Amino acid sequence: MIPAQAFANKKVALFGLGGSGRATAHALKEGGADVLAWDDNPESVVKAAETGIPTGDLRGADWSGFASFVLSPGVPLTHPKPHWTVELARGAGVEIIGDIELFARERTARAPEAPFIAITGTNGKSTTTALTAHILSDAGRDTQMGGNIGRAVMTLDPPQPGRHYVVECSSYQIELAPSVNPTAGMLLNLTPDHLDRHGTMQHYASIKERLVAGSETAIVGVDDVFCAQIADRLERAGKDVIRISKRLPLTDGLFADGTNMMQADHGRFSRIATLEDIGSLRGQHNAQNALAAVAACMKVGLSPRDIQSGLDSFPGLAHRMEQVARKDSVLFVNDSKATNADAAAPALSSFARIYWIAGGLPKEGGIEPLRSFFPRIAKAYLIGEAAPGFSATLGETVPYEISGTLDSAVEHAAADAARDESGEVVVLLSPACASFDQFKNFEVRGDAFRAAVNAISGMQPIGGIR
Repeated sequence: MIPAQAFANKKVALFGLGGSGRATAHALKEGGADVLAWDDNPESVVKAAETGIPTGDLRGADWSGFASFVLSPGVPLTHPKPHWTVELARGAGVEIIGDIELFARERTARAPEAPFIAITGTNGKSTTTALTAHILSDAGRDTQMGGNIGRAVMTLDPPQPGRHYVVECSSYQIELAPSVNPTAGMLLNLTPDHLDRHGTMQHYASIKERLVAGSETAIVGVDDVFCAQIADRLERAGKDVIRISKRLPLTDGLFADGTNMMQADHGRFSRIATLEDIGSLRGQHNAQNALAAVAACMKVGLSPRDIQSGLDSFPGLAHRMEQVARKDSVLFVNDSKATNADAAAPALSSFARIYWIAGGLPKEGGIEPLRSFFPRIAKAYLIGEAAPGFSATLGETVPYEISGTLDSAVEHAAADAARDESGEVVVLLSPACASFDQFKNFEVRGDAFRAAVNAISGMQPIGGIR
């Protein structure tokens, strides 16, 4: 835990008592703050009180006495309308902050030289965060990873010189972190997302921009218009900017040339690393993730040799193009995290011949946006409520069966793939659907896929997933 000593002897209101909210409340209490916490869910209030967190309805509190208001990032700050606690805090002139801001202030006070890498973007945040932390740890650096991935940021070990922090930041968290100041801030990409919470794409982009604007070095993916404009703006303002591109050769920055990670310096090119034969980083989208991680690791002093070692040993993330097992020439891949068509596209673009397991609770638009990948699909195995609709889209273009259940789909896909004599093929779970018709969440669905695959005789599991 990181005791929030910057708030010692101050009265602090806190709203949101889920897992990260309770962790933040304990950090404030441990740091000497006088905390009053609340939640709209009575069960969450009871659970917090049982762990020693002081609770009380903030509607009746004297807000003039609070120095700060710590808000859970899951609670609306602006759209569709401010939460009632936000209106009370604003009415009393109390600052509204979140757990990332608490971390930033503790690092600044205790060990401002401790390397801090912060990652944001619409897609790829978790993989890039995990990859960056893995490379640093593989190189022997004292590394802490958390934020919007894994551990709540205030449950990490306290800042000290030489301790590296790799923190995934959502737009909700950035919005509540006015003084966030990473050593290296990454903005991977921007596409429309969370507009119900941010109102417009422009507002969403401006929030993401804050992370890199406050960083010592801004690492910005320039493959979309919004990010390219942000990189230009930051550079005009005198910020140190490293541009990265998964598809464009740059004259300055880092870019992907096939599987090679290239560095450009005023038009001079050198290879920093390669993703050749790294199955956990297959696909163009992972090239962008890797470029950002490489840039950040170079910023904090790692050598190309250290970086390549970390890339080579990266196990990937569970449920995100996770290589589960292999049997002869058939690779089994768990991409259960792909809960809509856009999320399934990277996996479908990464393999040449696919036995595709798809379906579940359908999202608007179905799989029509994936039509360009249909030539790669040897056969589709459709499950869940989406099966009839998906079969209509596939029509006569792609052979398919309505398998119904995941277990049946795995069994049939594995048998068909084993008979394929065209070389390496993949049995891919990339559902393009939510899981809720048959599974509690995408993690449970992915675990079920992994179990069904590993139950097949002669399967060789691929280890390493954490």
